[in-house]
Amino acid sequence: MTEMKWIDRLLEPKYWLLGIASGLIVIHLTLTARTDSTDLFGTMLLFWGVVAFLIWERHETLTLESGIFSSCFAASLIALILLKSSSIYGYDFFIRITPFLSGISLALLASGTKGLKQYWQELLILAYTGIPPGLIGVFIDVALLTAKFSAFLLHYLGFEVVRQGVFLILEKGSVEVYHGCSGVNAILQLLGLAIVFLLMFPTTNTQKIVVPIIAVLIGFVVNAARVALMAVLVSLSQPEAFKYWHEGNGSVIFSMIAVFLFGLFCWLAILQDTPHQKTTNH
Repeated sequence: MTEMKWIDRLLEPKYWLLGIASGLIVIHLTLTARTDSTDLFGTMLLFWGVVAFLIWERHETLTLESGIFSSCFAASLIALILLKSSSIYGYDFFIRITPFLSGISLALLASGTKGLKQYWQELLILAYTGIPPGLIGVFIDVALLTAKFSAFLLHYLGFEVVRQGVFLILEKGSVEVYHGCSGVNAILQLLGLAIVFLLMFPTTNTQKIVVPIIAVLIGFVVNAARVALMAVLVSLSQPEAFKYWHEGNGSVIFSMIAVFLFGLFCWLAILQDTPHQKTTNH
């Protein structure tokens, strides 16, 4: 009797959905790990964890009722993900949009087109991962802004620095601020954390505006400080140290600093007042 109940449970749709979701997440994180981008992998892992947490918090209230069309379309999306994933061996933009495609397919399998609105928070988080870092450069020259602010920091700290466009020229060397070093990745990472924070915690309308702005500023300033440090290392003829802070674990350390500062801001400025906000909202 116990064995029959166990088999019956395995045949329940929710367990199939859990198995499919787990498989898609594992495949995506495996592909992300192959890119050798610690920031990208960490961001994807965090976002998947947040989505799983949000779903688990509401799993008993979700309406699980799909149709033939929704199920067939979801199966087609999953087939596309599996087919494309089998041919990816390094970085591919498809890795960024896979979470959203996976989320849409799972939502359709679970609740059909009519039930998609139940998952708007989770789909918003997963859709954010699909924003290409190069898109910001189309509207704003972040590299130039980073070069200007880094030059300001160096001048304020007493270094003789000359800026020519995106070049920072010191006494014994110079660096060029490429788009990849402009802080776009750090800004997008913290902006994503800001979105997650706003979805998970109660905030006022003013805080919903302030939190993303602070996230962008912290990501920009911390990366500009990193660029200033690398310019000094070049001037001091320290190629190994430059490589460490540019490509090695040093870049991860600055990302951790940015995340820590943003978390500290959220804690001191918002979370300490959360119980009071909940009371006043009622």
